[in-house]
Amino acid sequence: MTAQLFLELFERDIVKVKEEIALYANEGDLWLVQGDVRNSAGTLALHLAGNLRHFIGAVLGNTGYVRQRDKEFSDRDIPREQLLAGLDDALDVVRKTLARLSDEDLSRDFPIEFMGRRKTLQVLIILASHLNYHLGQINYHRRLLAQ
Repeated sequence: MTAQLFLELFERDIVKVKEEIALYANEGDLWLVQGDVRNSAGTLALHLAGNLRHFIGAVLGNTGYVRQRDKEFSDRDIPREQLLAGLDDALDVVRKTLARLSDEDLSRDFPIEFMGRRKTLQVLIILASHLNYHLGQINYHRRLLAQ
């Protein structure tokens, strides 16, 4: 039951990130940074997809995905469709991995220590919060540029 709730939260927020990315009127604006905003929406989309494919996919689900975190922050001008495809891949991995977890699995140790935490439930809370935090940043970035 708890794993299902996590699945619903991750699905909701990944879909919302995709919607935000799609709402940019000018695709080039996905890569703009302005003022104190340090990361563009494109960068955050790459980062979120990489983060989820790594921690939920590779670490928890043994998908074999190899993360290139530096590229999440250095790549630029990736087409919108490619960003959306990466988020689709992340969503697929999250769905497949979380769908097979039981509540008992959530009480087990996560395969690696993560931010000082060992329990899978704790790590999923952190990952869901991380996703939601960056979703808010993307929303703010989009609205800031639309002014």
